[in-house]
Amino acid sequence: MGGSGCGEVVPPGPRHIAIIMDGNGRWAARRGLPPSAGHKAGVERIRDLVSACRERAVEALTLFAFSSENWRRPPQEVELLMGLFHSYLRKEALRMSEEGVRLRVIGRRDRFSGRLQKAIAEAERITRDGERGNLVIAADYGGQWDMTQAARALAAEVASGQRTPDSITEQAVAAHLQLADLPPVDLLIRSSGEQRISNFILWQAAYSEFYFTPALWPDFGERELDAAIESFRARERRFGGRGDDSRLARMPDTKSFKQRRV
Repeated sequence: MGGSGCGEVVPPGPRHIAIIMDGNGRWAARRGLPPSAGHKAGVERIRDLVSACRERAVEALTLFAFSSENWRRPPQEVELLMGLFHSYLRKEALRMSEEGVRLRVIGRRDRFSGRLQKAIAEAERITRDGERGNLVIAADYGGQWDMTQAARALAAEVASGQRTPDSITEQAVAAHLQLADLPPVDLLIRSSGEQRISNFILWQAAYSEFYFTPALWPDFGERELDAAIESFRARERRFGGRGDDSRLARMPDTKSFKQRRV
């Protein structure tokens, strides 16, 4: 995140990468280890990835660490994940502050323990002046919750007379969502081979490029990151418009297509 400092010419983007970190349990199972070993290995991967993104001029990295639905997992696993999250915040906040990386946590906080809420607030305070990159951790987060809380905020503004219903535009909704102050999410990556976004940044991913990799999260390293970025840079992002793709000129007209199907 931030400039690479190497002086080479780099193709544009992505400025903002979001990742669904999936596959910790399968990584551990394949090695005959308990799920806890996979989660611990996954946490260690985050440190390397933050550094790799900084070196590649990625301005923001958003990681899906714990979804709103993950509370349904066995209590022992949830307790382990909360413990790892707390430990990560305590260990990494000072290092990120020294490297100029700003950390923030998005999602609900009221279901976390008071101890974890305090650790989150302290980590955000320590890193708040970071200007060389942004690390966002989505914890107890869901895309539907994100849009719902934005709708509630807008409804409250209408009820209080601060705005009219006609003033609720796409831009107004976006301004009330998590990540509103960061660049749009350019690239959404999911590890482990699954091909769904599981209630993650539903609004913010409207025009993201998706990249699915079979690599399990603890195995997701710089090589996998570079492959995802290379795929992103090779794509033509049209945002609903038409590009210069010569394939459009070769597309059959509707009449000819219907005739061939008769």
